[in-house]
Amino acid sequence: MKRNSAKQLLFIAFLLTLTATTQAQYLWNSDSAFKAGAANSGRIWGYVFGDLYWKSHADSASRGGNNQYTGIPKNRSAFQFRRIYLGYDYNITNKFSAELLLAAEDNFPTGNPTSNTSVTNGTNSNAGDLTADGKLTFYIKLANIRWKNIWKGTDLVVGEVATPAFPGLTERIWAYRSIERTISDIRRTPSYDLGAALQGKFDAKGNYGYNLMVGNGSSAKPEADNFKWFYGDVWAMFFDKRLVLDLYGDYERLNWVPGYHHSRQMVKGYIAYNTPGLTVGVEGYINNFQKENIATNKVTGITDTVNSTAKGISMYVHGNIIPNTLRFFARYDITNPSNNVNYNVYSKISGITANYNDVNTKEAFGTAGLDFTPAKNVHFMPNIWYNRYMGQQPAAVSGSKLKSDYDLVYRMTFYFVFGK
Repeated sequence: MKRNSAKQLLFIAFLLTLTATTQAQYLWNSDSAFKAGAANSGRIWGYVFGDLYWKSHADSASRGGNNQYTGIPKNRSAFQFRRIYLGYDYNITNKFSAELLLAAEDNFPTGNPTSNTSVTNGTNSNAGDLTADGKLTFYIKLANIRWKNIWKGTDLVVGEVATPAFPGLTERIWAYRSIERTISDIRRTPSYDLGAALQGKFDAKGNYGYNLMVGNGSSAKPEADNFKWFYGDVWAMFFDKRLVLDLYGDYERLNWVPGYHHSRQMVKGYIAYNTPGLTVGVEGYINNFQKENIATNKVTGITDTVNSTAKGISMYVHGNIIPNTLRFFARYDITNPSNNVNYNVYSKISGITANYNDVNTKEAFGTAGLDFTPAKNVHFMPNIWYNRYMGQQPAAVSGSKLKSDYDLVYRMTFYFVFGK
């Protein structure tokens, strides 16, 4: 009996080991099998970036509510994580695949971007991906299923999906998300949303394609209204995919009641020359807001909502100094949050949504640095981060000290990728 019991235990242990090994094979299948779309193949992957920073100058009015250094005092230094990704991709069959991504990302202010109430003690409070006691934590950023070739050349993706705005193309060619967001991402155009998307290519070589999506417009948060965000993107590549052209648009109603039709509609264009040794890119947007600004007329004294248009352009270059070891990058952005800031007509102007920080303040952003890669997927990047704020109010409204000031930060950024 003892012998039989021992054999049974050994047999059970063998089955358990075999089962665990089989499951592990699904989990740790080779990357080539995963890329080939083999059924029951998956991969764990992720990346991390952060910095050691020193803020050498602080804007006197703590402007720039959407940037991570707003409200941090001059001479503050710290180590920080700005993003941690942990993802799992899995091929259910050769037709269906699933994607799950957990993210812990940098903290930034919320609420009224012209207010400093969320900034305390040189850190941004009650915002970002933090637990109640202030610790960085993961949230679900992507969770979707992809039906490949629902018709020839087109995939259907349902769930929490990367939007057509910039993640799939322009952010990849910029290549330095670890340094800063793209210009439309800085202004909080959604990078992901809960909805459904059609992603396709018009030709077998992948030189022409499109991405259409409808989503809640609230990213990972529950839907809070009856309006949906509509996204669309078309792109083309020429000269062996060196020249890239992209056209993006989106639309969402923000409020729609008698007397107050509030909406946003963005058009964004992009052109880049992209090679392994050198990349040059230009990205610009026009964002039309219906009834976005609140303005008080000087003559009548009446306060009402008025239309506004926001504009921005980003120019950058990056390339090799020593191939596979040392690169450089530089970028310069200019943004104007509203074309309707006219103090000859209005005595007071403010914005309704937080998309563009303070509507009275134009911004110029710049960054430059080096990218040292001692091993594949490992980067150390000394860089400068600079943002100038240019007030559009007359001195009688703002005070002369608010006309122009800046944030300046020196950083040593680290960035590493694993699993792919």
